[in-house]
Amino acid sequence: MKHRYLRMVRKMYRALRHPKLRHRGWWRKMTHPLFERRLWKPCRDTVATGLSVGMFFAVLPIPAQSLFAAIVAMRMRANVPFAMAACWLSNPFTYAPMWAAQLFLGNWVQKHFHLPLPEILSMEKNFPVVGTVHAGNFILGAIVLGLLLALATFPLIHLFSALLPHHLPVRKTPLKVDSLTRAGKTGAN
Repeated sequence: MKHRYLRMVRKMYRALRHPKLRHRGWWRKMTHPLFERRLWKPCRDTVATGLSVGMFFAVLPIPAQSLFAAIVAMRMRANVPFAMAACWLSNPFTYAPMWAAQLFLGNWVQKHFHLPLPEILSMEKNFPVVGTVHAGNFILGAIVLGLLLALATFPLIHLFSALLPHHLPVRKTPLKVDSLTRAGKTGAN
C-alpha cells in the first residue's frame, strides 16, 4: 500500500513539474510551495494535519473541496495528498447522512446558543420528508461538523501512529549545519 502511494506521489510530482508548465511565471508562483518534498512524504504530523484539513473541507457544501483543501494544506505545511483524499469522504452515498448531521447540529447550536446569523442566511425551505430547513442552521451545522471532524482526526492519527509506529513514522527534522562546521572549521580559531 505504501509503495503504491509513493509511486502515485512520484507520478503526480513529475506531472506538476512538466517542462511545458515550468516556464510559466504564474504556475511557478502557485506551485512553488507545493514542491516542498516534506508535504508529500507521509509522517505523523503532516498526515494528521492534512487529514484534519481535508475532513473540514469534506463536509462543507461547496464545489472544488479538494482544491481548497490542497491550498490550505500547502499553507499549513500539511500532507497535500492526504488532505485531497479526505475530501472524497463526501460522495453521493454519504451526502444524506452528512446533511442530516449538519442540520441536526446547526439546529442544536442555534437553539442552545442563539447565535446571530446574517440576513442572507434567514431563508427557509420546506422539504417533503425533512420538513422546514433553515439555511443559516444548515451552514452553521456544516462548519461545526467540519470543526468536530478536524479536531477528532488529529488525535486519532497520533494514536494510530503510537500504536503502529512503522506505518506513520515521526519525521525528525535534520539538524541545520552551517557552512563553517561543514568545512571542518570551528569558531574557536
